[in-house]
Amino acid sequence: MTQQPFELPHFYMPYPARLNPHLDEARAHSTVWARDMGMLEGSGVWEQADLEAHDYGLLCAYTHPDCDGPALSLITDWYVWVFFFDDHFLEKYKRTQDRDAGKAHLDRLSLFMPLDLTAEVPEPENPVEAGLADLWARTVPAMTAEWRHRFAVATEHLLNESLWELSNINEGRIANPVEYIEMRRKVGGAPWSAGLVEYATAEVPTAVAGARPLRVLMETFSDAVHLRNDLFSYQREVQDEGELSNGVLVLETFFGCTTQQAAETVNDVLTSRLHQFEHTAFTEVPALAVEKGLTPAEAAAVGAYAKGLQDWQSGGHEWHMRSSRYMNERARPVAPWQFPSGPGTSAADIGALLASAGAERLRAYTHVPFQKVGPARIPEIYMPFPLELSPALDGSRRHLSRWAAQMGILSEGVWDQDKLESCDLALCAAGLDPDATQEQLDLASDWLAFGTYGDDYYPLVYGHRRDLAAARLTTARLTACMPLNGEPVPPPANAMERSLIDLWARTTADMTPEERRPLKTAVDAMTESWVWEVSNQLQNRVPDPVDYLEMRRATFGSDLTLGLCRAGHGPAVPPEVYRSGPVRSLENAAIDYACLLNDVFSYQKEIEYEGEIHNAILVVQNFFGIDYPTALHIVHDLMTQRMHQFEHVVAHELPVVYDDFQLSDEARAVMRGYVEDLQNWMAGILNWHREVPRYRAEYLAGRTHGFLPDRAPAVPVPRAAQPALG
Repeated sequence: MTQQPFELPHFYMPYPARLNPHLDEARAHSTVWARDMGMLEGSGVWEQADLEAHDYGLLCAYTHPDCDGPALSLITDWYVWVFFFDDHFLEKYKRTQDRDAGKAHLDRLSLFMPLDLTAEVPEPENPVEAGLADLWARTVPAMTAEWRHRFAVATEHLLNESLWELSNINEGRIANPVEYIEMRRKVGGAPWSAGLVEYATAEVPTAVAGARPLRVLMETFSDAVHLRNDLFSYQREVQDEGELSNGVLVLETFFGCTTQQAAETVNDVLTSRLHQFEHTAFTEVPALAVEKGLTPAEAAAVGAYAKGLQDWQSGGHEWHMRSSRYMNERARPVAPWQFPSGPGTSAADIGALLASAGAERLRAYTHVPFQKVGPARIPEIYMPFPLELSPALDGSRRHLSRWAAQMGILSEGVWDQDKLESCDLALCAAGLDPDATQEQLDLASDWLAFGTYGDDYYPLVYGHRRDLAAARLTTARLTACMPLNGEPVPPPANAMERSLIDLWARTTADMTPEERRPLKTAVDAMTESWVWEVSNQLQNRVPDPVDYLEMRRATFGSDLTLGLCRAGHGPAVPPEVYRSGPVRSLENAAIDYACLLNDVFSYQKEIEYEGEIHNAILVVQNFFGIDYPTALHIVHDLMTQRMHQFEHVVAHELPVVYDDFQLSDEARAVMRGYVEDLQNWMAGILNWHREVPRYRAEYLAGRTHGFLPDRAPAVPVPRAAQPALG
């Protein structure tokens, strides 16, 4: 190894690492088990010396410090298995480029994870199958059927990444900083590791397993694990192996800074993700427990799981500090309350660590709203798809004006006729669906008006009143406006409820209850994300970029748009195709492009006139401590790369998906139509932003902002199936 390229920074790690006392037992057991499964001598992949050098027993003893001996041995066996799988797949299929054989290998593995405990499994044909069959049989009897399903899905996703590994969009391209953090999470095994944390601690109750706070805990856990690894592995990966996927390299390249500065910034990002973990664990998780009515035992289980993820963080850090695999010379201690000892542990060091951690935590809360930022700067925007507009546009403009008045949208003090016309939402709908009939375009325009109105209403009314309880109540009432089985709806109390009742009836008239359910779920997710925005607004808390990007997809109404696009395509495409990694990547690329585009155009409107904090440019400014032009450069680059990613998936990955699922000609045609829908969606949204007065400096300067002076706002409601536009 050459001289260290940078000094490791102060790490924020408030939870001390602890070592499970059953370490020796796990080490001995895993060696015997690996040999019994055929993973050692004769496997062509590992010898015993390889396993001993990896020392998965030590890794698991640090990351699962409180479980008993048999549980630690089982968890260690799982990690032995997953790392053996990875090396085995590399040797047998990646090096030989035998994709058909690799896919056949992966397809068989799902057979060894039956949800029904009485189901028979095939006879294992290799060490990977033997290990999985043994581990599944030893693990799942202690867990519920819900956990089995979640863990089986997480395991399949982890394995399928070996087949559908997303290559960087351009070979040799170093990723955008925000893009990199998200990309790193995709190829990691955080949900899989989190499932084993549940096994070691307590199973998460089914009622909250899929809720946002639990998802955020898992995702921040994942980000922190990966970014920490980037710091410790920079020398080996970048200098020795020429690897491009490393967070330190990403930042030093993108910002043109020194390696030391980039390392410090990566550590700031790592610290921010840990702060996000703590913020969610201490504020959102307890509120979720109350909202869902968890019993004391269930709430304790969630707490034990969160603590287990914390233990994994601390143990993983200690593993990096001790392993000869990583750069860890002169690394500084991470437990600031312990009495300092050894080199580099002066009181000044500890004071600097505490000051740095406090400053990073507070920065998210220090934004001054309503700062004058001048006209939004609009860069040259890459759009490879042509614009088409529905000929029904003029008719929908007239219809929307009448409908908005009938629903009461223009009578509550938030919007008036001028505000409605400044949006020209029929123009947006005409670009999103150029083949729409008059009736279809009227419906799409109404959805857009409902969503955009709700997007304006929540922060203006509930944020202004500092009334989070009313925002939650509104969201709860909205879900009652969407019956699945023809249940009676409550009398509408305001324009949003009246609008949603009307839209739901018109949209779902010919749908079955099961077809309605995903649409209702998407609306619920969106309205709940509005409450998240109001909560941040009341705290004056600017979210970090990864959390913002995840939630922006919900606040933009993207799942509703995708659901409606799919709904018209019929059953020719199996649901698992839409759940595949490449299709989700395609959808997220389109969604993010549209969301970021909106943030670029709406920057002055939101920051200067509305005091908004949910804008990607502001989020990046706050997170990295940079100015508006630099943050705009990052967001613009990310938006462009999302479009390149969309094109890459269409050209190179979707054909593979079609072949893997053996889609019929009809299904392939449906998917081509779906891709065209997404292309029209992006082209139509760009055209709309360029044409409407809503975001122009001259319109903003001449407009009365906030409530209309002669009307007090009513008690309101949210949006729906087309995206809500900021």
